[in-house]
Amino acid sequence: MNSVGIATVCGILVAQSSLSVAVENKPRSGIRVTYLGNAGYQIEDGKVVILVDPYISQFRPGGMGPTDFNDKTDPILTPDAAGIDKRIMRADYIFITHSHSDHLLDAPYIAKKTHAVIIGSAGTVRIARVRGVPDDQTILVKGGEDYAFDDFSLRVIPSLHSPLLKKHYNNGPWAQDVPTHLKMPIHESAYAEGGSFVYLLRIAGHQIFIMGSMNYIEREVEGLRPDIAIVGSGASRKEIYDYTGRLMRALGCPATVFPTHWDSLGSMSHEQAANGAQGFASEVKRGCPNTNVIIPDYFKAIEFK
Repeated sequence: MNSVGIATVCGILVAQSSLSVAVENKPRSGIRVTYLGNAGYQIEDGKVVILVDPYISQFRPGGMGPTDFNDKTDPILTPDAAGIDKRIMRADYIFITHSHSDHLLDAPYIAKKTHAVIIGSAGTVRIARVRGVPDDQTILVKGGEDYAFDDFSLRVIPSLHSPLLKKHYNNGPWAQDVPTHLKMPIHESAYAEGGSFVYLLRIAGHQIFIMGSMNYIEREVEGLRPDIAIVGSGASRKEIYDYTGRLMRALGCPATVFPTHWDSLGSMSHEQAANGAQGFASEVKRGCPNTNVIIPDYFKAIEFK
């Protein structure tokens, strides 16, 4: 476990940046942020454990690989229960940014194992219920909600998916809603996007901005002032005009930025993926030289005071 100060993460020297004023006049206290691979993160404060888009199954021997938008075989997908059991011991809430399999596949299994509550779109909730998650363990959100919970609050922000397939992503079935009539077993094609969200999590006096893909609606995020931002940094960000610069300006140069969705699910070497994330880090630093960009190791918690 690393503490944020002067630390080496993935061989990259990172330096502590001052954090912004405490949120909602609450005293700032410690949290831990852990990268789970793909777009997955674990955030905890000693009271509550929150998972974002957990996809431990990507580490299954042989790998699951990313959702292949050109694959016509439409396989039945099953989570890697043994891998999940090894890595996930507890969860209280699971935030799903959109319903593609590399974001949602593992969440119903984890929810049933830990009794966590899944928060996501109608499509996310539909898949969770078909896979046996009780109704009282799902919260359906539409975008625009700002909910208070016992130990945190959560703003749900409408967003956009990455502009894949040379910007033709929205023309195809993967951009549509999850089918309404589902039954087990569930094929990969059922894991359609179903709409995308960004989340603003306020916890332990921190504000954490959370993305799950490489796109956003600028007017929806402008003026937010998170001290930690988890930002989509995959190659498709380059299809968006001034992606990193506009986002960093909209967010007021957060003290700390984590890249997400950068490891490419085995479609390239880890070294190549890390180089891509480093390119994103350079983009952040050009506009926000005082921002601390952390490219995290898998499953190694980083502490913030």
